[in-house]
Amino acid sequence: MSATRRQILCAAAALPLLGKRASASSNRDIIQVRAPAGSTTGKLLFKGREYACALGRSGILHPKHEGDGGTPTGIFPLREVRYRPDRMAAPKSGLPIYKAAPRDGWCDDPQDAAYNRLVRLPYRADAETMWRDDHLYDVLAVIGYNDAPPFPGAGSAIFLHVARQNGNALLPTSGCVSMRIEHVLAVLAACSPGTMIDIRPD
Repeated sequence: MSATRRQILCAAAALPLLGKRASASSNRDIIQVRAPAGSTTGKLLFKGREYACALGRSGILHPKHEGDGGTPTGIFPLREVRYRPDRMAAPKSGLPIYKAAPRDGWCDDPQDAAYNRLVRLPYRADAETMWRDDHLYDVLAVIGYNDAPPFPGAGSAIFLHVARQNGNALLPTSGCVSMRIEHVLAVLAACSPGTMIDIRPD
């Protein structure tokens, strides 16, 4: 194994532990996400309510790295809410709320200086389109995973967003947590500026 690969794995392994230490003494609201090991579906518990949610196609993983399809385990802040103003009114939330724009992207190139950051498209490196034709990003909360600062290769673009569905079934994500839109809106409305999300297997 190369020295660079070892550095990536060690840093990825440390990320959730740092999050847990930082929040252990906090009295802030905690969103709990729980699922059986390896499962792509689970439950999200917040303010006495339980919601069905979907997870990454590889389940909840530790450590996590770019492209593995896993949802990271740990306790992380919710940074902000972003929504499509052409599709819906501004959601209610105690988190900062921003309007999305057609040129919004999210860099997922570990070699780029803007890795795991919002960028404007077209961009010089690989970046995910945030202004999607489907409805997955009509409203989302940015989960503060691997962003303070981002470590190259440890994973990017981890959101709480609207689920892709097949009938009533929630389909796996690429690593995010997703729910039905009415449940996303209900959770965001109950969030305060200090709300955290705690993701772990049962």
